[in-house]
Amino acid sequence: MSRRTTLFVASCWLVGCAGAPPAAEPTPPVAQPAPTVAPPAQPRPLIPRDVLFGNPEHTSPRLSPDGKRLSWLAPRDGVLNVWVAPLDDLASKRPVTADKKRGIRVHAWAYTNEHVLYAQDEGGDENWRLYSVALATDAALDLTPMKGVQARIVQASPKKPTELLLGINDRDPKWHDTYRVDLTTGKRTLVEKNDGKASYVADDELALRFATASVKGGGYSVLQKKGAKWAPFATIALEDTRNTNLLGLDAAGKELFWTTSIGRDRSVLARVSLASGKSEVIAESPKADVVEVLAHPTTRMPRAAASEHLRKDWVVLDPSIVSDFEALGKVAAGDFQITSQSLDDQRWVVAFTLDTAAARYYLWDRPSQKATFLMSERPELDKLELARMTPVLIPARDGLQLPSYFTLPKARRMVSQERADAPSPLVLFVHGGPWARDRFGYHPYHQWLADRGYAVLSVNFRGSTGFGKSFVNASNHEWGGKMHDDLVDAVKWAIDRGITRPEQVAIMGGSYGGYATLVGLTVTPKTFACGVDIVGPSNLITLFESIPPYWESFKEEFLSRVGDSRTEAGRKLLVERSPLTLVERIERPLLIGQGANDPRVKQAESDQIVGAMKAKSIPVTYVLYPDEGHGFARPENRTSFNAVAEAFLAGCLKGRAEPIGHSFRGSSIEVPHGAEHVVGLADALAGHERP
Repeated sequence: MSRRTTLFVASCWLVGCAGAPPAAEPTPPVAQPAPTVAPPAQPRPLIPRDVLFGNPEHTSPRLSPDGKRLSWLAPRDGVLNVWVAPLDDLASKRPVTADKKRGIRVHAWAYTNEHVLYAQDEGGDENWRLYSVALATDAALDLTPMKGVQARIVQASPKKPTELLLGINDRDPKWHDTYRVDLTTGKRTLVEKNDGKASYVADDELALRFATASVKGGGYSVLQKKGAKWAPFATIALEDTRNTNLLGLDAAGKELFWTTSIGRDRSVLARVSLASGKSEVIAESPKADVVEVLAHPTTRMPRAAASEHLRKDWVVLDPSIVSDFEALGKVAAGDFQITSQSLDDQRWVVAFTLDTAAARYYLWDRPSQKATFLMSERPELDKLELARMTPVLIPARDGLQLPSYFTLPKARRMVSQERADAPSPLVLFVHGGPWARDRFGYHPYHQWLADRGYAVLSVNFRGSTGFGKSFVNASNHEWGGKMHDDLVDAVKWAIDRGITRPEQVAIMGGSYGGYATLVGLTVTPKTFACGVDIVGPSNLITLFESIPPYWESFKEEFLSRVGDSRTEAGRKLLVERSPLTLVERIERPLLIGQGANDPRVKQAESDQIVGAMKAKSIPVTYVLYPDEGHGFARPENRTSFNAVAEAFLAGCLKGRAEPIGHSFRGSSIEVPHGAEHVVGLADALAGHERP
């Protein structure tokens, strides 16, 4: 937003006064100070997009099992790769992988202490291959070298350091057979053909012990291995599926641990004695589900459990680590998480997250009770004063309390809990899933948008996880219904408190958040000034008809919760809740971003609604990435899309915008339709050479 400057012109200054008696000789002029002219107000520099959305400088540090080395992800020639260094000499770091395309986002140590594992897909297709890197040579061995096949780690064990149990869907794309794989040679041995299991739990001997299988109606059956056969162990009804999860066995294989909401609303941490069948609750929270468990690195016994209502809250179960948790609470601001432990339990890597800085990592030495700073994810941000995030409970129209978070621009503040000092344009940023959640902490989109002058609001609408099963189940058959009402109610809450004005609200999100954006512009076409949809489905019928084959185990639950396309009533509901059905109601600007290789929300979902809007002469801008999937993993693509979104929002809400400039450099961005609707986009494309 441009800023007009008024220049003030000073009048002449006279020496002496009229009517003063004449001097014998002319009096020399007296020197006077120069008139003070107010300098033009300078707009505050914007945080560059690449600082927020480019590669982190360091992330995901992991201790080797023997506690002697540290690995982490950092750029190598501009692409995220795995680096390794001795823990006592991090300056001698070296890269041990050489990815040149999408970057590595997930890695772990093998129990050999001499191998690092990482996963990679091709262009966002989510057919994950697992690689083992021998640190003696940096040679990467593809453990799953089959094209179009997805691998999953089932279990690793310190008792079997050179072996892994992997699930691989090479025989039938719907089901992952279990293989024992030698990570030093790549040799695979079939353990079990999968005849319909959704997941497996193995013990430290890498023997399969438990499994889950989907049942009609959307629930799951828990099965226990009895000799060569599987026997029923427990039943998880549909109402409990999002809040009940098998965690694993203790090292002796005598106790099973799980989080469960069976017989209650909020999930608890429980253990089951396999000898007696007795179940015992060992951790619970009055406000939220138990969602995180810290286990001992060798005994596998739970030591602490966390729930997260508005902020994270730990319950320590193991008396031997009480002093550690008390001391860690004083090391740095924010919520903390133990992300890595040495097998001897003497060293931990601890991540601290807060709203005004990206993650910071410390090494915690338990014997000395000393914390040593390791690295910051984005040290450039540590030099800046970022906007604060405020947790709040927002009531929905039916009384359901929605845990939410808002961020105001730096120039704005709340003068009380109920009122902002002045309104700002607002972006409602909707999370994906929808069985996921927003949480307190550093959020790059909140910081980016607040820096551009927008208030930002993220709402845990019904269906979000972590708040009890009744909260989740209130979303059944409510895609585009009460789930959308929750978002509209949150916008009204912000308007009523002077945070924004009714005509200054945009909606933006990815996946389900993209769907919510399309719903916002079709179901409530006058509520939002514009929308940004990232990989959002437009047609719920075709969405379910094209889900990946390996979602077969999840399909029953999906259809039961959203709408069953196999029945007449279900198809009717899905058609009614599909934004494509109401496309003619769109009257506000829309920007769509899509990855061509998305296996979850296929490109056809965006193609359909863009085609329908073109047929009805409704303006829309469509951005496509041929080398991306469900979201934009390559930082060049992420930055380029956000450059377009920033210009789009500035045109809609009149916020500030960093020029597109060179933001397309290295990106595969294509704009099949509507470049003319975003200021500067056509010119930026004309000067862009795709890699």
